[in-house]
Amino acid sequence: MEIVTGALPSVITKLGELLVGEYNLQKWVKGEIMFLQAELESMKGALEKVSSTPPDRLDVQDKMWARNLRELSYDIEDNIDTFMVRGKGDESAKLHGVRKFIDRSVGLFRKVRIRHEIGTEISDIKKRVLEVHERHRRYDIDMFVDKPTTHTLVDPRLFAHYTEAKELVGIDDTRDELIKVLMDGNGVPFQQGKIVSIIGFGGLGKTTLAKAVFEKIRALFDCCAFVSVSQTPDLKKLFKGLLYDLSKINEETLDEKRLIDVVREFLKTKRYLIVMDDIWDISVWKVIKCALPDNDVGYIVITTTRNADVAENVGGAYKVKALSENNSRKLLYKRVFGIDNVDDTEKCPVEELAEVSDRILNKCAGVPLAIITMASLLACKARNKMDWYEVYRSIGTGLENNLDVENMRKILSFSYYNMPSHLKTCLLYFSMFPEDYIIEKDHLIWMWIAEGFIQSEKQGKSLFGRGESYFNELINRSMIQPIYSLSYTVYGCRVHDMVLDLICSLSSEANLVTVLNGKDQMPPSSKFRRLSIQNGKDDDSMTLTHRSLQQVRSVVVVPSASGIIPVLQSFQVLRVMDLRGCDLSQGYNLNKFLGNLFHLRYLGLGNTSIVELPEEIGNLQFLQILDIWENEISCLPSNVVQLKQLMCLNIDLSTRVPNGIGSLTSLEKLSRLSLDESNMDIIEELGQLTELRVLHISLDEWNHKLVECLHKLQKIQELTIWVQGGQTNIGGLDGWVAPRSLCNLDTRECCWFSRLPAWLNPSLVPGLSELSISVREVQQADLDILGKLPALRSLSLFVYREDFGILVGFVVGSGSFACLRYCAFMGFVGPVVLQHGAMPRLRVFKLQMSARGAREIASSYGSGLDLGLGNLASLQWFLVYLDCAAATDEEVEEFEAALRHATKIHPNHPYVGINGKRIEGTDEH
Repeated sequence: MEIVTGALPSVITKLGELLVGEYNLQKWVKGEIMFLQAELESMKGALEKVSSTPPDRLDVQDKMWARNLRELSYDIEDNIDTFMVRGKGDESAKLHGVRKFIDRSVGLFRKVRIRHEIGTEISDIKKRVLEVHERHRRYDIDMFVDKPTTHTLVDPRLFAHYTEAKELVGIDDTRDELIKVLMDGNGVPFQQGKIVSIIGFGGLGKTTLAKAVFEKIRALFDCCAFVSVSQTPDLKKLFKGLLYDLSKINEETLDEKRLIDVVREFLKTKRYLIVMDDIWDISVWKVIKCALPDNDVGYIVITTTRNADVAENVGGAYKVKALSENNSRKLLYKRVFGIDNVDDTEKCPVEELAEVSDRILNKCAGVPLAIITMASLLACKARNKMDWYEVYRSIGTGLENNLDVENMRKILSFSYYNMPSHLKTCLLYFSMFPEDYIIEKDHLIWMWIAEGFIQSEKQGKSLFGRGESYFNELINRSMIQPIYSLSYTVYGCRVHDMVLDLICSLSSEANLVTVLNGKDQMPPSSKFRRLSIQNGKDDDSMTLTHRSLQQVRSVVVVPSASGIIPVLQSFQVLRVMDLRGCDLSQGYNLNKFLGNLFHLRYLGLGNTSIVELPEEIGNLQFLQILDIWENEISCLPSNVVQLKQLMCLNIDLSTRVPNGIGSLTSLEKLSRLSLDESNMDIIEELGQLTELRVLHISLDEWNHKLVECLHKLQKIQELTIWVQGGQTNIGGLDGWVAPRSLCNLDTRECCWFSRLPAWLNPSLVPGLSELSISVREVQQADLDILGKLPALRSLSLFVYREDFGILVGFVVGSGSFACLRYCAFMGFVGPVVLQHGAMPRLRVFKLQMSARGAREIASSYGSGLDLGLGNLASLQWFLVYLDCAAATDEEVEEFEAALRHATKIHPNHPYVGINGKRIEGTDEH
């Protein structure tokens, strides 16, 4: 059971804000606030300790205390925030006009009556905190750890060490593939040694694979050892075990440093094989590495980890693949029916179970641990469809008392309890989304910010930047699965069903999120804090009708459940409302109640078929994110410019913004701003938005003032510019110098640089990861400079040439474009030749060139038509756009034959297409 810190971090921050002199509080009230801050800080530290302790090691009293405190923290924040808007709500009916409303609200906390109410509120909060304190008198951390348990704690991963190879399914191919990585072409260990880290999330079979490889090749080595490291290793005990496995020497008296020396000396002349299973921390690996010397006779070290950062630091990362559909069936049928051989065409042994077994396997998604767990449940059931569907529907609910499910969750939860508390909270928030849901990264991070999960700790790093680091860390810890765009940048994620099952269980017990999905049982008495409505069943509608929603802080409605959107007047402290994709065109009145949601931080109304926003939107003075993309809203209300805390404004190109947008000085993202001659003056206002990190802007025609504006935006990270109607402006951005913060630039649709800008080099834009630009002229030196950009993952370079008489070929040198995944060279006349070691991670390569030009240049260089595709080790797609003008059919056929041959001998057999047509004989990826 997870006990998160609730709203304590933001409550402590808000109490500090109340101490600021402008509120003019009485001295005794300030003293009460200082007491509360200190008390809540102590409680927060205790809760963080609780959150890292598995539930079976917590006392029941500790759990109750922590839950009560977390719930209290929500109530405290609701009271503080309600008080901050109470004056506005009481007087709003008497006011005439928004300006008067704002004027009357200024100086709210300076009024004597309001200061008295603050004092009363703080006194009441103090009483409630002391009540919780009295119920649980001490905050000593010792009370949260090492509680005696009624059963012996056994790590269920231990059994992987003793699993017979004949019991495994699909292991042979994976084992042999990894052995090829570890050995040279003759099946002999590399003389210089090899270190590889097997990476994957819990239950994917990392230990099983490492054990299979270990047993297969151990005879080739002088000495071997298989050592489990774990989350909190005793390094002295670890090195003693390592030494004993290698040499049968038992050293009881040596300290850690001396043990390292002994192991190192012993291995100096030995060909050794060592598996270090389950490494969680880079610092632990650095200590272990001290005992493993490089030598001249060869060695292999295999590690396993769930953490991508650890894998990268250890050495080459080998990512464990999920079981194929066929192997998943084999494993399930072997466990349930005792059948060893199942080919792709063979049906399920019991025909009526075919469909339900496929559904169960789809939920398991190729994870051996999940399949084995489900098989153990099915083996105890009658072989009929009804009983199997019962198991399928109950995955995630009602299985907590099953030992196999408990072991599976325990294995998955090791990663969870290893995380810091802020990551735990962010992870549990995924229970707001249904299974198989694609969660957009930016959407999720803005919701985290609105929820208050991300607190600013360092000057210079935005809240969004911190949220992005949280997101990446969850990927690195294998808790979520990244989803890549066509240019191989991460734009979203999924959560494996079995991990989501764990998340939902923990989240429900902590009352972080209440899910309305038609199958989970809702708690009968607890307050709803966050509500996720995931289907539109009548029963769920009745549930909402008969439950109080006054304490709901967040509501997410999945589009399929849009028929039971709660009435807005039900909410009093709502902070996050996400209705994206729900049809609000019929029978849902936003205008009547939206302006009363004074606490709202996040308003997601994208693709909801609304045609206007109410003027009352200006009342939402705490609003940070306004997302109304993909609607037919012609213009924003004029008072939107009064939302001083707005950080993200996501609109459609058809939506006009009012004058005065320069007053939104907290704005970090402004997406799809459209300007024409009637509102072009807004360009000058953009220069006032100095916090902007993301700007997507469309112009009716080019305006030279844009460059002047861009010079003022020194925090810009992502910039996209369109000019409507396909108009281009050669040299339009030549006068702009990008800030060092730039990560993503896309101007190819409108703005041409005369030459590659001088600032496009590693020292001035070291973090540039996506680049899509058009230039008038490119030289070999330009390509060399681009190849040195250390973070570049996606490159689209469009060359505009009026004179096609100049035939030039380009060479991509060894070591260039080290991180590039996607590359498009368009408008090139001659070929691009790739040397060995160039673009080692490139997966998609698009190339536009002239067939005649390529042939003539190749002839002059004497290289034939070999572009060096075989040097692209990771290539999956090669798409050629061939200008066949002035080329004979024979020349075109010759070019195709050369490509066909190059891809045929490429180890990846990439897909190859010419002018949109796949070349016969190449794979489809």
